[in-house]
Amino acid sequence: MKILTLIHEFPPVGGGGGRAAQDIGRGLVRRGHQVTVLTAHLPGLPRRETIDGLEVARLPSLRREAFRAGLLPMGAYLLAGLAAGLRLIRQWKPDLIHVHFAVPAGALAWILSRLTGLPYLLTAHLGDVPGGVPEKTGKWFRWVYPFTRPIWRDARRVVAVSEYTRRLAQQHYPVAIEVVYNGVDLEAVSASPEEPAAPPRIVFAGRFVPQKDPLQIVRSLAELKDLPWQAVLIGDGPLRGEVERLIGEHGLDDRITLTGWLTPEQVAEWFSKSDILFMPSRSEGLPVVAVQALACGLAIVASQIGGFVDVVEDGQNGFLVGRARPSEFSAALRPLLSDPARLRGCKRASREKAAAFDLRRVVERYETLFQEILDER
Repeated sequence: MKILTLIHEFPPVGGGGGRAAQDIGRGLVRRGHQVTVLTAHLPGLPRRETIDGLEVARLPSLRREAFRAGLLPMGAYLLAGLAAGLRLIRQWKPDLIHVHFAVPAGALAWILSRLTGLPYLLTAHLGDVPGGVPEKTGKWFRWVYPFTRPIWRDARRVVAVSEYTRRLAQQHYPVAIEVVYNGVDLEAVSASPEEPAAPPRIVFAGRFVPQKDPLQIVRSLAELKDLPWQAVLIGDGPLRGEVERLIGEHGLDDRITLTGWLTPEQVAEWFSKSDILFMPSRSEGLPVVAVQALACGLAIVASQIGGFVDVVEDGQNGFLVGRARPSEFSAALRPLLSDPARLRGCKRASREKAAAFDLRRVVERYETLFQEILDER
């Protein structure tokens, strides 16, 4: 089948939602389907390219930062996508639309569907759900919320990437929602050695924004200066300057490395030589980096929120910490850093748990849902 994928940010732009869309698209291509992605352009990237069989078209959007999309760039993507989408549907004749994020790409899918009759499946990633990331989207959901209801109502199928995302969405949109986890290609992953590094390496990957709370990482590690460790913080964003200041203030310049924004392949390389994923986020759907950490065999210390509850079995492959108790992040890290056998056991448990997030299962489920939509037509 021919699948038109709509998403406002796609690697190397954006975060985990784009990576999930890329992985699903690649999996569908491997199963013999044709996939074209309409996404937003960022200066320095090609307007069109083919990535592992995926046809990617990047549209003018006024976007200037890889790690942040404002309302103006999202609106520009919507307008550019309308013209490009109509032209592509007329010429390429896709069978259906797979849209990631109800806002803004969901609005584009809804308009294209109304104009052409093409059905769409919506995948929600939490940031597009009211209350999902309140510090980031709370203000504009106050006025955009009424306009989002038709997007969810008219989708032929709705998928959420975690049980938490599904429950939160159903509080606002009375539609049937199925949970399909973000997946990872287990065969393509270079696993971290089961024997921890000396000293153990801690890794974080994400935007340097309040939602991800990178400042808490530095504060927690400062409380563990008595133990051996090295840390790598992958990403960039508006809080980078504050992160750098805090690292210097605590005298951790020689123990924490800031890599800046990296490609997914570079992130995977760092994961393959790390031991612990540390994610003190304030809100999450199902972070792709957490699923990738499972596949690489990393222990995980994360906030007890959202999709992390689906990924971490507390005390087995890592630890979950309530956001109301941020001082306990360092207490959760301490036994992993001080007891190699404990860390080794958590790493092994993560690798075993990764089977439930095998990308092949994820792609097969999407393929089944797509076929159900076409059969209904």
